[in-house]
Amino acid sequence: MSMKKAAVIMGSDSDWPVVEKCVKQLRELDIPVEARVMSAHRTPEQAREFAMGARENGFGVIIAAAGKAAHLAGALAANSTLPVIGIPIKSSTLDGLDALLSTVQMPSGIAVAAVAIDGAQNAALLAAQILAVSDEGLAAKLDAMRADMTAATLKKDAALQEKLNG
Repeated sequence: MSMKKAAVIMGSDSDWPVVEKCVKQLRELDIPVEARVMSAHRTPEQAREFAMGARENGFGVIIAAAGKAAHLAGALAANSTLPVIGIPIKSSTLDGLDALLSTVQMPSGIAVAAVAIDGAQNAALLAAQILAVSDEGLAAKLDAMRADMTAATLKKDAALQEKLNG
């Protein structure tokens, strides 16, 4: 059985500098990823068709990045029962608070998970954790990442202690 793909959909190509970190993290974990530009407002039919066909097209999770009104994650979730993770994108007007609230304030029955404003790497990691539920190899990679993170933090603490206690 091949690994399910992750879809990374951004509302505008101006979101790419943030979204690129998500795609990079997914690729580092060897998760097949497709990135697209689709808008809940400018291309609603295309976004709907993508979401409706995502499962049969081999996707296991959808990540949606959008700023301002940020209806993309909700629009995709309304048309798919795959897990949808929203990345609220910071805009110049309200520092991303508008996008965060638009992403997390979903009506009962249509679930969207959300990460921090511009939290692209965590969106990728959450997507990986979802896919790892049925993929032991991916779960092992995530465990190894956590072990490396722990070791790096302990090393930084030891260096600080040495500096302080000289």
